[in-house]
Amino acid sequence: MRSPLYRHADFRRLWAAQTVSRFGSQVSQLALPLVAVLSLHSSAFRVSLLGAIEMLPFLLFALPAGAWVDRVARRPVLIGADIGRALALGTLPLAAAVGHVTYVQLCVVGFVAGTLTVCFDVSYQSYLPALVDREHLVDANAKLELSNSGSQIAGPGLAGLLVQWLTAPYAIAADAVSFVWSALLAGRIERREEIEPPTEQRNLAREIADGLRYLVTDARWRAMATFVAVFNLGTGITGPLILVFAVRRLGLTAGQLGLVFSLGNIGWLVGALVARRVAILLRLGPALFIAALLGGLPFFLVPLATPHVAIPLLVAAQAVTALSIVVFNINGISLYQTHVPPRMLGRMNASRRWIVWGIIPLGSVLGGALAAAIGLRTTLFVGAAISTVAAAALLAKPILSLATVDGDARAPGDGGVAAPAE
Repeated sequence: MRSPLYRHADFRRLWAAQTVSRFGSQVSQLALPLVAVLSLHSSAFRVSLLGAIEMLPFLLFALPAGAWVDRVARRPVLIGADIGRALALGTLPLAAAVGHVTYVQLCVVGFVAGTLTVCFDVSYQSYLPALVDREHLVDANAKLELSNSGSQIAGPGLAGLLVQWLTAPYAIAADAVSFVWSALLAGRIERREEIEPPTEQRNLAREIADGLRYLVTDARWRAMATFVAVFNLGTGITGPLILVFAVRRLGLTAGQLGLVFSLGNIGWLVGALVARRVAILLRLGPALFIAALLGGLPFFLVPLATPHVAIPLLVAAQAVTALSIVVFNINGISLYQTHVPPRMLGRMNASRRWIVWGIIPLGSVLGGALAAAIGLRTTLFVGAAISTVAAAALLAKPILSLATVDGDARAPGDGGVAAPAE
């Protein structure tokens, strides 16, 4: 049956805006650290520190951003964040044209872009339930993940070619242009949110505390946040170091790295296509646990790679991890959007992201320090182990008993999970 979302003009505009932005972001995701690795010849610690600075805004600003987003219309926030990121990233090719890019500028641009990404992401997931009907949320999230998957497949290959042809600073201009295009598309969304007037005087600190309390007192959200936080601690350690390892130990070029990520990210597309079917086949709770476990195990293949088998091993690791993460994300985010009260959704998303994304810069700094102390390969094993054991948090009964995203999220006959309080 043809999805009714194809006839939903505003959803199509949001979908198009997200698609354009995701493709552009793939360029910067590869180009920013490669500026540090190839152009500035930065150490493993400095590359990890750059990754930490890019993620630091999630730790600093996610909580107040969530409370703020619950007070305002989300569409203008999306547009402003896109324009701001375009301006910030545009300074890098400009600096390369008139002089040279410095490590400090990389850090400043990464921090500014990260701050605006916090605002965009908190608004984005809170906006979707206001744009589409509740029964179409899983379908909408799956379609958005399909675009993400397409960008993950084609984007890195394009990014690698652009970096090789233009050098990394000039390749970042493509991302800046994509954010402008995304802002124009989001600006064409016609539906306006209804902002509920406050029933009492607003207090930012109390609203932040309410969001955190809501997250940690519900056993489902607490278990899921624990898994993602521990998983991201591991990927915070390994993420920046994989590029350093691939370039300096495995001898891969920017083009080869783009090829690895493009082929491996086919897993994103497969995951987006099968996520709902997997949850139906296995039931939601077991599907979340299995996806979490399979998301961490492939990281062990990275430090086992040698120059002769680097590309197939890295592609396999990326493919399995990507597939598993998408299956978890589509079903997990749809569960949040279905069962969290609308008035709490912004704060819930912000509280969750403060925990699960805020830990990444800590992991990146830890990874850089460990690489200097015990070596790149051993540090990659440590990160892989942390990401794998994270799945144990989902063995809790409130997760394993989940049956579906739609309607009652509990398995039939299980009374162990309370519905979220309004």
